[in-house]
Amino acid sequence: MTSKHTFLVLGLFLMIGLWMPELAQAGLESSLVGLKTKLTGVILPVLSVIGIAIAAVSFFTGNPQAKQHILYAVLGCIFGFGAQAIVDFIAQTVR
Repeated sequence: MTSKHTFLVLGLFLMIGLWMPELAQAGLESSLVGLKTKLTGVILPVLSVIGIAIAAVSFFTGNPQAKQHILYAVLGCIFGFGAQAIVDFIAQTVR
Protein backbone atom coordinates (compact mmCIF):
# COMPACT_ATOMS: atom_id res chain seq x y z
CA MET A 1 0.00 0.00 0.00
CA THR A 2 1.39 3.38 -0.95
CA SER A 3 1.69 6.25 1.49
CA LYS A 4 -1.16 8.01 -0.32
CA HIS A 5 -3.48 5.07 0.38
CA THR A 6 -2.27 4.87 3.97
CA PHE A 7 -3.13 8.52 4.59
CA LEU A 8 -6.51 8.00 2.93
CA VAL A 9 -7.36 5.04 5.17
CA LEU A 10 -6.14 6.83 8.29
CA GLY A 11 -8.18 9.90 7.34
CA LEU A 12 -11.26 7.73 6.86
CA PHE A 13 -10.85 6.17 10.31
CA LEU A 14 -10.30 9.61 11.82
CA MET A 15 -13.47 10.97 10.19
CA ILE A 16 -15.49 7.99 11.43
CA GLY A 17 -14.06 8.48 14.92
CA LEU A 18 -14.96 12.17 14.91
CA TRP A 19 -18.44 11.73 13.44
CA MET A 20 -19.34 8.68 15.48
CA PRO A 21 -17.24 8.57 18.66
CA GLU A 22 -19.40 5.76 20.01
CA LEU A 23 -17.88 3.50 17.34
CA ALA A 24 -14.37 4.06 18.69
CA GLN A 25 -15.29 2.38 22.00
CA ALA A 26 -17.57 -0.31 20.59
CA GLY A 27 -17.22 -3.89 19.44
CA LEU A 28 -17.34 -4.94 15.81
CA GLU A 29 -21.04 -5.85 15.67
CA SER A 30 -22.25 -2.68 17.37
CA SER A 31 -19.89 -0.65 15.18
CA LEU A 32 -21.38 -2.13 12.03
CA VAL A 33 -24.91 -1.56 13.30
CA GLY A 34 -24.06 2.07 14.08
CA LEU A 35 -22.49 2.53 10.66
CA LYS A 36 -25.52 0.98 8.95
CA THR A 37 -27.83 3.26 10.92
CA LYS A 38 -25.85 6.38 9.98
CA LEU A 39 -25.69 5.35 6.32
CA THR A 40 -29.33 4.40 5.90
CA GLY A 41 -30.77 7.05 8.20
CA VAL A 42 -28.68 10.12 7.43
CA ILE A 43 -26.16 9.91 4.60
CA LEU A 44 -28.23 8.21 1.88
CA PRO A 45 -31.29 10.47 2.27
CA VAL A 46 -29.07 13.57 2.22
CA LEU A 47 -27.36 12.37 -0.95
CA SER A 48 -30.77 11.69 -2.48
CA VAL A 49 -31.92 15.25 -1.85
CA ILE A 50 -28.65 16.61 -3.27
CA GLY A 51 -29.18 14.46 -6.38
CA ILE A 52 -32.69 15.86 -6.85
CA ALA A 53 -31.34 19.41 -6.47
CA ILE A 54 -28.63 18.80 -9.07
CA ALA A 55 -31.16 17.23 -11.46
CA ALA A 56 -33.47 20.23 -11.00
CA VAL A 57 -30.66 22.66 -11.78
CA SER A 58 -29.79 20.57 -14.82
CA PHE A 59 -33.42 20.70 -15.98
CA PHE A 60 -33.84 24.43 -15.43
CA THR A 61 -30.60 25.27 -17.22
CA GLY A 62 -31.75 23.35 -20.30
CA ASN A 63 -29.17 20.59 -20.20
CA PRO A 64 -29.92 18.00 -22.92
CA GLN A 65 -29.13 15.22 -20.41
CA ALA A 66 -31.70 16.54 -17.89
CA LYS A 67 -34.17 13.66 -18.34
CA GLN A 68 -31.42 11.17 -17.60
CA HIS A 69 -30.31 13.18 -14.54
CA ILE A 70 -33.88 13.25 -13.22
CA LEU A 71 -34.23 9.49 -13.75
CA TYR A 72 -31.00 8.85 -11.85
CA ALA A 73 -32.08 11.22 -9.08
CA VAL A 74 -35.45 9.48 -8.70
CA LEU A 75 -33.75 6.07 -8.59
CA GLY A 76 -31.31 7.48 -6.03
CA CYS A 77 -34.23 8.68 -3.90
CA ILE A 78 -35.89 5.29 -4.08
CA PHE A 79 -32.72 3.61 -2.88
CA GLY A 80 -31.75 6.41 -0.49
CA PHE A 81 -35.04 6.72 1.33
CA GLY A 82 -35.86 3.02 1.05
CA ALA A 83 -32.42 1.83 2.10
CA GLN A 84 -33.47 0.74 5.58
CA ALA A 85 -36.38 -1.28 4.18
CA ILE A 86 -34.09 -2.85 1.57
CA VAL A 87 -31.49 -3.78 4.22
CA ASP A 88 -34.18 -5.22 6.52
CA PHE A 89 -35.68 -7.25 3.67
CA ILE A 90 -32.30 -8.72 2.73
CA ALA A 91 -31.49 -9.48 6.39
CA GLN A 92 -34.81 -11.34 6.84
CA THR A 93 -34.29 -13.25 3.60
CA VAL A 94 -30.79 -14.39 4.57
CA ARG A 95 -31.75 -15.57 8.06
